Amino acid sequence: MRDRLNCPLFYDPGRKGYFYKDDTFSLPLIYLSAEELSSLLIARKFLQDIIEKNIGDELSSVIQKITAILKKHMAEENLIDDALSFQLIQYATAPEKMFKGALEGCLQRKSLHFQYYSPAYEDATVRTVDPFHLLNYMGTWHLIAYCHTKKNLRNFVVGRMRDLKVLDTTFSMPQDFDIKEYLQSAFGIYKGKSINEVTLRFSPMKSKWIAGQMWHKNQKVKCLKDGSLELTFPVANYAEISMEILKHGAGVEVIKPKALRDIIKKEAKQIAKIY
Repeated sequence: MRDRLNCPLFYDPGRKGYFYKDDTFSLPLIYLSAEELSSLLIARKFLQDIIEKNIGDELSSVIQKITAILKKHMAEENLIDDALSFQLIQYATAPEKMFKGALEGCLQRKSLHFQYYSPAYEDATVRTVDPFHLLNYMGTWHLIAYCHTKKNLRNFVVGRMRDLKVLDTTFSMPQDFDIKEYLQSAFGIYKGKSINEVTLRFSPMKSKWIAGQMWHKNQKVKCLKDGSLELTFPVANYAEISMEILKHGAGVEVIKPKALRDIIKKEAKQIAKIY
């Protein structure tokens, strides 16, 4: 270390050992690639966002360590916060107790018991679940879990949970279940075994904005002669994709399936009545 890294090491005959003479010495900087730096920046921003939403103050020490690494690679310290940011228009906060309990259940494979407030029901329902995975989707935390009541895999918004308890009961993950395959099985947050193929046709003007967008990893893109663009991808539930279609107004047409086309047609008529 003294000869190759120029460490200020000196020998003390009295103590029969080496010591540092300069306390400010540090090992040479380990250079990170642009990809590694961007990953650290994203991780730091993500962790800061979690803390701002009151989910785990213990993460502060992790952020400080990441910040210390980033400082060594920045021309100015304030560039750490100025270089990258996220902005979510809509998100649901998750109470710290609910988030920690859900995460503990996932990590320790322990069942959870809680009250759940769903927009589909007027009153809260009591659920016991086996938690598989925590997912942050569009700024909202979701718990993917096997529901003992419904006897099926369900998606629970963590912010709608109350009185959560981590049970002593443990569970095993199904051998045929792969969380990555599950999350990538269909468009959006809704998943399931019933998958339908959806084809949307965007107008020539709207296609200029849609071109290059990834709606699903298995999507198929077809460019038509008039400049229109057809996008085909798997969907498990029409709720979220309907909202996405309506967002583009007259710039998109549902080609198939007919069931989804009818949903959009009905909604368009209701909108026309308002205006």
